[in-house]
Amino acid sequence: MSALAANSGILYRELHQREKQQQLRSSGNCLLLQKNGGFFWVDSRNKTRKKIVRRDVRVQALWPDLSRPTSVEMEPINDCDNLAQVLLRAQELSQPVLIDWMATWCRKCIYLKPKLEKLAAEFDTKLKFYYVDVNKVPQALVKRGNISKMPTIQIWKDGEMKSEVIGGHKAWLVIEEVREMIKQFV
Repeated sequence: MSALAANSGILYRELHQREKQQQLRSSGNCLLLQKNGGFFWVDSRNKTRKKIVRRDVRVQALWPDLSRPTSVEMEPINDCDNLAQVLLRAQELSQPVLIDWMATWCRKCIYLKPKLEKLAAEFDTKLKFYYVDVNKVPQALVKRGNISKMPTIQIWKDGEMKSEVIGGHKAWLVIEEVREMIKQFV
């Protein structure tokens, strides 16, 4: 059972106030029952019953890891010179670069961008994430990326495009494909 409380005393008091309630939680094969004398953990697979006293009731706080960001905003690439600078900097650091080629009118592109930003947080130190809005950049840049469909997510390494995922299907599938693609080059 997961609960969030300031300390175990608060949790115990809350559970104790529900003394009249017979069944607190049932999940599959295990059951937490409250009797007048305390709490019992019942495992129906093993037919075992364990009495839980006040000292056994503990609260486990599931705090997020605040040392790492939950999402990293992707930086825009606005023209061919900007792309060349990004690729040169990545080549100097010997890191791959992920570029999301998108358009503001593309619903799947817009839906995918925050998911890619969360993925960027996972690989924050290993590669940089960028995006290109194909409607706001010169067509020469779009041709350099050899873009025909959107969204297209590409990995660039050593100044060359190494791999791509064309994201015309469900976002979670695209993210898994992108994750696998990243693992090949990181």
